[in-house]
Amino acid sequence: MRATQRRVAGTAVLLVTLPSALLGCGIGEQDEATKPGRAPAEEATAKSRERVQAYLDAMAAKDVAAGRSQLCAPLQESFDAAATGPNGDFADHFEAPQAQITDIRPGARGQEVSASVSITVGSRRTTRPLLFTVTRDGADWCISGEAPGGNTPAPAATP
Repeated sequence: MRATQRRVAGTAVLLVTLPSALLGCGIGEQDEATKPGRAPAEEATAKSRERVQAYLDAMAAKDVAAGRSQLCAPLQESFDAAATGPNGDFADHFEAPQAQITDIRPGARGQEVSASVSITVGSRRTTRPLLFTVTRDGADWCISGEAPGGNTPAPAATP
């Protein structure tokens, strides 16, 4: 009788601890691509392009509110102070007649979106590279950084 009780108790302990042990080995877990909060590479690229293009369009239209709405919340306060300042993206004396996205790739802090922006001040025109960092914030995407420079466009894949 004691041997039967030990077997039943041992089986019960095994059944209780087995699921935990299997999860520790990775069995039963979702893979990285299907975990909630993880976006496939295509979605990350598309959302990053969408956010930066909306920002570039807002800059060309001098629509400060539309530009602000593309930024993550922590950047919005500093954006308000700097956007229309003497060197801000939305300054009255700047015109941005041409802007294009030149490269998108994963980076250390999110998607890195390189853009080339033509700036006209009076009769002078220059083209400047900008590097935007786009990150996921909850269920949405936003621009979390902007800096001078950018990545060299990746070579086109040959078939």
